[in-house]
Amino acid sequence: MAKKHGLKSMLVIGVGRYGKYLALKLLELGNDVMIIDQDEKVIEELAPVFTDAHIGDCTNETVLRAIGVPGFDCCFVAIDENFQASLEITSMLSDIGAKKIVAKASRESQAKFLLKVGATEVVYPEKDSAERLAVKYGTNNVFDYIQLSEDYSLVELPIVENWDGKSIIDIGVRKNYNINVIAVKRGSEFIPSPTPDFIFLKGDHIVTLGHSAEVIELAQKLI
Repeated sequence: MAKKHGLKSMLVIGVGRYGKYLALKLLELGNDVMIIDQDEKVIEELAPVFTDAHIGDCTNETVLRAIGVPGFDCCFVAIDENFQASLEITSMLSDIGAKKIVAKASRESQAKFLLKVGATEVVYPEKDSAERLAVKYGTNNVFDYIQLSEDYSLVELPIVENWDGKSIIDIGVRKNYNINVIAVKRGSEFIPSPTPDFIFLKGDHIVTLGHSAEVIELAQKLI
């Protein structure tokens, strides 16, 4: 694959439910994307969108070697259901010299094996999506939630009632609530990186960065 200047070259192996949306988003972001799947119908459907779309069984090392794995900036093993195949492909990618391998897992036991055989990173799309929905809809006053790490999250909350008409510095948001306000949503307006003298108004929402437990605790108090 010839890589255009400034773009990343991505390989997505397995374009089922998860792999398809991953590949489409990578393409939307301006990357060069090659997709490969052993299902002929899937590749025929996506071929008009991807200039590099191939039918192939990537558990066959000959297939992987033929597509030039070392030339990709990142290889995604996005197979939905066949963990044995994911494991074999991840191992072969590592042996062939893949620069970075991101593999999909559905549970921790799978992740441990994938990391052992060469995965650079393991993702849990179903688990992450389920947890995000649980927090968003099962916690009072949480309008959006993104887990950044085991301990920290981005959370969208309404402002505390007595913040109306006061500035960030007057309230002492970081000192008194141990959170950082990284943006404010005011109706349809999005205000990134508000300054310390920014004054909140009734109805504002804040996008906060903080320790997950502390932000959720604050959200629960806003009743």
